[in-house]
Amino acid sequence: MTTNKQWLLRERPTGMVGPEHFECVDSPLPTPDLAAGQVLLKTLMLGFDPAMRGWLMDVPSYLPPVQIGEPMRASGVAQVVQSDNPDLPEGTLVQGLTGWQEYSIGDSSGAIPPTPLPEGTPPALALSMFGSTSLTAYFGLLDVGEPKSGDTVLVSGAAGATGSVVAQIARIKGCRVIGIAGGPEKCAWLLDECKLDGVIDYKNENINERLGALCPDGVDVFFDNVGGDTLETALNHMAEFSRIVVCGAISGYNDEEPQPGPNNLMLLATRRIRMQGFIVLDFLDRAAEAIEALTGWVMNGEIVWREDIQEGFENIPATLQRLFDGRNQGKQLLKLADPA
Repeated sequence: MTTNKQWLLRERPTGMVGPEHFECVDSPLPTPDLAAGQVLLKTLMLGFDPAMRGWLMDVPSYLPPVQIGEPMRASGVAQVVQSDNPDLPEGTLVQGLTGWQEYSIGDSSGAIPPTPLPEGTPPALALSMFGSTSLTAYFGLLDVGEPKSGDTVLVSGAAGATGSVVAQIARIKGCRVIGIAGGPEKCAWLLDECKLDGVIDYKNENINERLGALCPDGVDVFFDNVGGDTLETALNHMAEFSRIVVCGAISGYNDEEPQPGPNNLMLLATRRIRMQGFIVLDFLDRAAEAIEALTGWVMNGEIVWREDIQEGFENIPATLQRLFDGRNQGKQLLKLADPA
């Protein structure tokens, strides 16, 4: 154990992100400052989210962009393999920002410190149902969207890791839920397993026509993961005093030129619509609240989820690309190793 295999950012993508934008290298094993409480972590599993594409852009954001020559930033589950920290003894499984590398340093005093997993929690479950995407769904819908029982809630990207949890929480809260997803298989899963009230297959159906049929009285809450034309179309169907939760805009993340914005934003004024974005990092101090609620719904069988688990360090960049060509089924993960 003397070297650390890493995937570094080689160049910034101007269109679709792919393996050619990264470089695999062997670097020296990082050395933690054990006296200061740092620990050495071995990465076991990585999580992949659409937001990672934004981290590659050289623009100011809620996190600094990944720099050329740096390991790609990513969430993951790791095991403590070297430690003098009594709060993180060797063998502990933790969740945090591990990056695309076999080993990393965990620092309890850092901005996003590694968090021990509850005993018995599988790494995949920690990154999927109890990971950042589910926390995003929980706080984005309940705190920003403020749904009320009886509301009609529309979710774009509804078969994804965030959207599927949003849709099911809305159902649990007594809302009528319509999901937008791509392809018959994903739409069938949303209807049959997630128990949505209606779905729209954007690959094979006209979103505008279907929204008119499914939501004749308008949409009260729109949780948007897609942006672009989907957002523009949904705006036409928003009810008065409705809420739009801006979570993501995956339709445009890989565009070489920016898409034109929605041409109907004046509807925000005429229908008194509130449109608000958010970042899940703003709610991290309440993570325990979300985990407790999600755990209860999982134990009661009220929420289902999917995990798409790839394997192999060499497949990391290609696994990120799966998010943007629609091949992933639920939360995209990649396994590197089993716990010792």
